[in-house]
Formats: sequence, structure tokens, C-alpha cells
Amino acid sequence: MSQLLPAAFSGNRLRFVLGGFVLALLVPGRALAQTTVPAATSVAPPAKTAPAAATPAASAAAWTLVRSIPLPKAGAASLDRRGTLYVADAQNNLRQYAADGQALNTYSAPLPGHVAQLEAWNLTKVLAFYDDRQEVLLLDRFLAPLTQVRLTDYLDGLIRVATLAPDDKLWLLNESDLTLRQFDSGAQRLVASTPLDLLVGRTRPDFRFLRQYQNNLYLVDFTSGIYVFDNLGTYRKKLPFAGLNQIGFRGDELYFLRDGALHFFQLYTLTERTVPLPSEAAASRLVLLGEKFAYLFTDEGILVYHL
Repeated sequence: MSQLLPAAFSGNRLRFVLGGFVLALLVPGRALAQTTVPAATSVAPPAKTAPAAATPAASAAAWTLVRSIPLPKAGAASLDRRGTLYVADAQNNLRQYAADGQALNTYSAPLPGHVAQLEAWNLTKVLAFYDDRQEVLLLDRFLAPLTQVRLTDYLDGLIRVATLAPDDKLWLLNESDLTLRQFDSGAQRLVASTPLDLLVGRTRPDFRFLRQYQNNLYLVDFTSGIYVFDNLGTYRKKLPFAGLNQIGFRGDELYFLRDGALHFFQLYTLTERTVPLPSEAAASRLVLLGEKFAYLFTDEGILVYHL
């Protein structure tokens, strides 16, 4: 029988050597902690171009247009885990579409307001953030209202972007004092705060989007790039992708629209690839990707493609 020898210990993984093979075991009860603080200017290592076979997503040449949704000047939009599409129209009504683009439900707020962000990735709730009213509205999967939070009742300053975490807590970016805050809507109190002034430095940030994905929080700054935090709000790194309004995620890739093409960034191997858009959708200003369908937003409406 081969002898089991300890090889190394890293974080909460204990590694052994067994017959020439390395085994990694999780040690229960040991939490990972950040022992060093990354420099404010730190960024992810430079990406390398991935071979075409390294990622399974089809190129745009294989996309098939299945539906065109007439929805001029659509605003904020989001996909849930089932592929259902949520969109704010030009009048800030919330519209819900099936994965293939068929209309399902509509919600019209009793008071006028601008929907700055929609977030539908949470399993049970949809978030609508009204930046002019400084309010967050939580709805169920049929667009029936559940909870409304007036943010000015709990904090001072201007909230620029907001999103919903998997545990139903809210992440808020306070532009007035440059803090990233977490709010527990159930307990109705602030539970975490991360100052951003040292990270931002002398730059003039223009925060556009906020999203939690795979235990990380991504804050999009149009001016300088994407700030990445862990799920407790601790700063991790910065991705050097400036000039973006919104980002999306599909599998282990982050994607965004730039210069008429869809750019993918692998979150763990740090490789990049680019997929050109179909010629009829070259003027798209937003792209959302599901498992089977892609949604390309133009000024006239939404083009639904089967991948």
C-alpha cells in the first residue's frame, strides 16, 4: 500500500501525496480570510487569446433570428436563471418575456419613476431600482410587487446603482460618500460598508452597473474599469475594461459589448475571445445571453436569436 504523506496546506485545503498523486482535502471549519489588501491600482493579469475550441459558445454566424420584439428605446434589462427576460420599456413599465421572446406579463408602477437597473438572477425575486425616487422594488417571478424600500429612510446620500444578492440582501453604491453598502431589507438595517475613496484615488468615477455573480461582486466604472469584491464587500482586484455601461455573465465567462462585437473574458483562466455580431444587429447597444437564446437591443426593439 502506498504511503500517505502530507504535502502542503493552503487556505482550507490540505494536500497529500499518495502513490505519486496529489490529493486535496477540504478541512471543515476553517474559513478563508484575506490576509493582504490588494493595491488600489492592482488589475488582473493580462489576458491571452483563447483558441476557438476552448469555449463552447457558438459564433454569431450560427445564430438564427427567431423573433423581433418591437420595443423602441428599451431601458434596463436582465435575464433570470430560467432564461426569462425582463425589460423596462420607454415608459418604465416592466415587461416579461419567455426565453423565445413571447410576451408574458407587464407591471406598471402606480407612481412615475426611472428604472435604472433590473436584476433577475436571484432565484425568487426581481429587483427594480428607481434612481430618481431612490427606491428599490422587489417583485415575484410574475411581476407582482412584494416589497418596496425607500432608501432615503435608512441612509444619506445618492445611491447610483443597486443589485440583489442571492441571500436577498441589497448591495448599494452611495455616490455621495463613495461607499459600497449592504442593506438587509428584512431587518431594515445596513450590515456592511466598504469605503471606495482610496480605490478610486484621483479619478472621477462614473459608476454604471452592479452585479453579484459566483460569490463576487462586480462594480462597473465607465471611466476606469470593473472593480471586483468578494461577497462580503472586500476589494479583490480590478479588471481593465473601461468604457462599459453593463456586463453579463454566462457560465465562467464575463461578457460585454464593444465596437460592434461581443467580448468574452474567462473569469478563472483570464483568457479573452471575441464574437462578431450578426450584420443586421451591428447597431446593437446591449446584448444579453441565455443558455439557448441571445437578445440584442437596438433603438427599434429586441432581436431574439437562437444560439
